[in-house]
Amino acid sequence: MSTMFEWIDAACDELGLDLADQQATTTTVLDLTADVAHGVARPAAPVTAFLVGLAAGRSEDPEAAVVEYARRLSERAKAWEPERSG
Repeated sequence: MSTMFEWIDAACDELGLDLADQQATTTTVLDLTADVAHGVARPAAPVTAFLVGLAAGRSEDPEAAVVEYARRLSERAKAWEPERSG
């Protein structure tokens, strides 16, 4: 097991989380943060992941919500063009 997945296991234990598919969830979050970091701004990536987690935690099916929210925000980040002032 990789260090990253050992850490994720430990973090899930600490937070009382039980991920049905740790690999898929991890891939979804990493893909989302890559899209945001490259399409919007690097510092926006972890904040976006946090926001997805907050929103998903409020849904009836958090793991499905993560997938849907990540998909929507990835699409938005890939098409992102900030408003230009001036």
